[in-house]
Amino acid sequence: MRIIEVFHSIQGEGPFTGERTSFIRTARCNLRCEWCDTAYSFGAGEERSIASLLKDVGRHRTQHACLTGGEPLLQRESVDLVRALGAKGMTTVIETGGSLDVSPYLKLKGVVLSVDVKCPGSGMEAKNRWENLPLLRPTDIVKFVVKDRRDYLYARRIVRTRPMPRQVVFQPVWGTDGGRLAGWVLRDRLGVRVMLQEHKYLFGDIPGH
Repeated sequence: MRIIEVFHSIQGEGPFTGERTSFIRTARCNLRCEWCDTAYSFGAGEERSIASLLKDVGRHRTQHACLTGGEPLLQRESVDLVRALGAKGMTTVIETGGSLDVSPYLKLKGVVLSVDVKCPGSGMEAKNRWENLPLLRPTDIVKFVVKDRRDYLYARRIVRTRPMPRQVVFQPVWGTDGGRLAGWVLRDRLGVRVMLQEHKYLFGDIPGH
């Protein structure tokens, strides 16, 4: 697999926020979101074997892993890696940009899919793979990263008109007003979770955290 970094940190997003987690960040991405905070993952990375990744993860002594990117679904070995993590009793969150087919991961043990729906402010709205949404299980997550009012109205419409799992997250773009987003959700009585990126408040907006 082509890997940018493997590190041990506190999960800052999704259902396991606050948990110690082993992060595996894959190289390359097929999207170019305007607000991307991990553009350093666009490169070729380092070729790593699954065995070496499992060894690194084992040193962290945690039950939670996060496969992120970049775009991990571009890596054909991701299925084997996640299967191996599940065999070790780990729960793995797969963070995907939502443009690629998630179906190969649905029956793997211990997997939670966190699937983005790209709003207009990302510049990648046309890349959304709508076929993914009906496939998601109650334990999976759909996430909208919201830049402004236009993004919010788009996300609200999608939530109201498309199939959704139980867990839907609205997350403000880093550096924008999260309270403003929360106010919109409260006013519209939306059944979504407003979540910030906890790791950035803990460690700052730097790689490896």
